[in-house]
Amino acid sequence: MTMDEPDTANDVEPEVDSDMLFDAEADTLDDDELRSALEAMLLVTDSPATTDQFATALEESAVRVEAMLRQMTTELNDRRSGIDLRFAGDGWRYYTRNEFAPYVERLLLDGARSKLTRAALETLAVVAYRQPVTRSRVSAVRGVNVDGVIRTLLARGLISEAGTDVDSGAVTYNTTELFLERLGLASLSELPDLAPLLPDVDVIDALGDEINADPRFAKLAGNTSDLNNKTHNITVDDD
Repeated sequence: MTMDEPDTANDVEPEVDSDMLFDAEADTLDDDELRSALEAMLLVTDSPATTDQFATALEESAVRVEAMLRQMTTELNDRRSGIDLRFAGDGWRYYTRNEFAPYVERLLLDGARSKLTRAALETLAVVAYRQPVTRSRVSAVRGVNVDGVIRTLLARGLISEAGTDVDSGAVTYNTTELFLERLGLASLSELPDLAPLLPDVDVIDALGDEINADPRFAKLAGNTSDLNNKTHNITVDDD
């Protein structure tokens, strides 16, 4: 009688697909790849993108992505690159460095000025520091009719309607995320210290038509240069 050979087929461990073992590692970008991927996305982003948006697209953790973005910012600053990576508004975006703005303007605008006009700059300053604020109160500070400038700023998306004034029922205005983005700021707290030059709301109401005679406001136009320097890339028509 011949005894059957033992069946050892079930005792043999199945082969492991080596490709499957490295799938997880293959999906993880190394630092150089992560930096390059972020550079590519930042280059085509026309509005600030959040850390979470980048992390989702890259299938990476937000912590790692933000750390790399901050590292890229430091590297660009250290080598005085013409490109500036900033967190502005609610996301990250490439900007041209301010000191090289004149060359960029010559190339793109053929020498035309892209700064805010004085009228628009003063109007934006009042809205930024006194928001939400009504059109009449902005007019009181500037001493002129601001209807044209307000319409232009609304059309450009730099300000928006915030609601209505409790006392008068007039429409109030505030600045927008686009305003912060164009200035390269993360929040209004980074604006130049212009607020002390603007009167309190109750003072505005009291001054009315006589505001032009008050010497305090003669300083306003002369002290907007800091804010004006930040707005080289915004074009707004004058009133």
